[in-house]
Amino acid sequence: MKKIATTLFGFLFLFTAFISAQDIITWDFSLEDAGNGEVNIIAKASVQQGWYMYDTKIPDGGPNPTMIEFDKTTGAEAVGEFQSVDKKATVKHDEIFGMEIGTFTGSTTFAQRLKITDKVGFSIEGNVRAQACNDQTCTPPLPVDFSFAASDLPASVTVAGNTSTGESTLLSTPAETEVPADTTEETIAPDTPVSLTSTDREQLWSPVIEELNALGADDHADASLWSIFLKGLLWGFAALITPCVWPMIPITVSFFLNRNKKSRRKAIQDATIYGLSIIIIYVTLGLIITAIFGAAALNNIATSPVFNLIFFALLITFAFSFMGAFEIVLPSSWTNKMDSKVDSTTGIISLFFMAFTLALVSFSCTGPIIGWLLVDAATQGNFLAPALGMFGFAFALAIPFTLFAIFPSWLKTLPKSGSWLNAVKVVLGFIVLAVSLKFLSVADLSGGWGILNRDIFLSLWIVIFALLGLYLLGKIKLHGDSDLSHVPLFRLFLAILSFAFTIYLVPGLWGAPLKPISSIVPPLSTQDFKLAHNPMNQVFDDYETGMAYAAQTGKPVLLEFGGHGCVNCHKMDATVLADDRVRELIDEEFVFIVLMVDERTRLPETIEVDENGRTSKLRTVGDKWSYLQRHKFGTQSQPFYVVLNHQGKPLSPSHAYDESVDNYVEFLQTGLKNFRK
Repeated sequence: MKKIATTLFGFLFLFTAFISAQDIITWDFSLEDAGNGEVNIIAKASVQQGWYMYDTKIPDGGPNPTMIEFDKTTGAEAVGEFQSVDKKATVKHDEIFGMEIGTFTGSTTFAQRLKITDKVGFSIEGNVRAQACNDQTCTPPLPVDFSFAASDLPASVTVAGNTSTGESTLLSTPAETEVPADTTEETIAPDTPVSLTSTDREQLWSPVIEELNALGADDHADASLWSIFLKGLLWGFAALITPCVWPMIPITVSFFLNRNKKSRRKAIQDATIYGLSIIIIYVTLGLIITAIFGAAALNNIATSPVFNLIFFALLITFAFSFMGAFEIVLPSSWTNKMDSKVDSTTGIISLFFMAFTLALVSFSCTGPIIGWLLVDAATQGNFLAPALGMFGFAFALAIPFTLFAIFPSWLKTLPKSGSWLNAVKVVLGFIVLAVSLKFLSVADLSGGWGILNRDIFLSLWIVIFALLGLYLLGKIKLHGDSDLSHVPLFRLFLAILSFAFTIYLVPGLWGAPLKPISSIVPPLSTQDFKLAHNPMNQVFDDYETGMAYAAQTGKPVLLEFGGHGCVNCHKMDATVLADDRVRELIDEEFVFIVLMVDERTRLPETIEVDENGRTSKLRTVGDKWSYLQRHKFGTQSQPFYVVLNHQGKPLSPSHAYDESVDNYVEFLQTGLKNFRK
């Protein structure tokens, strides 16, 4: 059987690949005189060995090209295209994209020509984006900023005649942008631009964190953390019955007992320390990931189209491995090194290395579970979420090792390893295959491609779970399966559940809400065919436009911060906001504004803001709404709901993820009551 070597930390620290893209490709920027009043921005890229970057010219439908973007240009005009000037790209046919694509390796020098129109006032700011790939993965095209002032121009540069300056201004902050006052329109549509005075805008963007705290904390704000812990716990128990972990229980516990034959008390103590070591390893992993990137960055990465595409590909790979196409194993030198550490150390350190060995050995089964759990936790926007999820997972994983050491006679009751473990692995493969489509869906929603709509998603799931039911009945046999002379009762019960779930999905093709799984499937708005659908009468996707409309109509504002990749947002839309009581109350009494924090549409101009003493650049619509949520409300998790008056002040405590319709109605009525006062 073919074995594919993979790296544990390369998967568990998958987020690192995105943030460290700037380390894989390093850039050096400079200006050089090109003569005739023109200069070249020289961008020299150095790509790590084993990696390559794409050309600046890529056909439509291909990967991300290397590109330059300007946030501010004063005293200069861009001339020509951004391109390589020292060598030609290596062009070859790419089987995945089905086209000829150029790539660069090693060092490559790119240049962008500028015509100087004002040497004294010259100033330019921008960024370069490039995607790096190797044989296994790719990084996203993260921006690398550059800036030049008049003092950076070569002394020999002259002005290129009297032409337009090509000047564009960089906004200092959303609250300080001067726009002519004109809010007297009788009606404003959701897609109609609105003009506000700087005073009005500053009031709407001013922080209200203290006012929210004074109104009282949301009782449901911590519900998502508990859900992450419970998910970790459930997935930890699920990981126990995988072929990588199950056989380790009697082997490891027997080792403890044989190691301390004369002292059962010592064996129990060692097993307890071993279980605690497992918990410490996984919780530390969650804390390290969050500490490196921060909760906000994790949320942005988790909703990134590129990240979700890569994670989709990884899960597909694991699914095929579970189904017997190939085997994923770690390099044997890793486990051998850990074994040697166990032998060469004593006491608590030895037990810790044993726990670390378990993490390595079980990776081929637990890898996708851990990765999925970390991604789910990252979307909560809470610093503790990844660590809490890992705690639940590790706690469930450590329980049997400790309990069976305390009660060794229980080992006799454990089912022996056999073909049933391969069946468990195949079933897990079907589940991972189904789950992988969720990440493809998030990438599709965030990127706005419209490829995987709800109809196609549900059709694929119907086929997958129908095939799973047939497999459980023994009608389909995969590699590693033994002959099934009869169907065990438990397999029959699972097959019934699989077929029942398949039948349950079928009405979704005609618009059934499918509330229990609404957080996973694409939203109903992507459905091509719906027998009955009652959407909100009017929903604004721009904060200032919606606030201006509310001032005209005399209604309070219901503001929601959501995301295309926010599973809890989709769940709330399908279970709470779709309820007739909620929908009618919002339509009749509120102006509804929904802001997507992961919307990738570029802003007309980059907005520069000061955040905690650090200058941040808001380049996309999602960046702008994410900043508004952090700056004004002091939170960054989605979904987030708040009722506002016309001055942007809160009228009730904020509301988070909570599937209780009664609680949401109470939240709306409290805001409406305070508004009428």
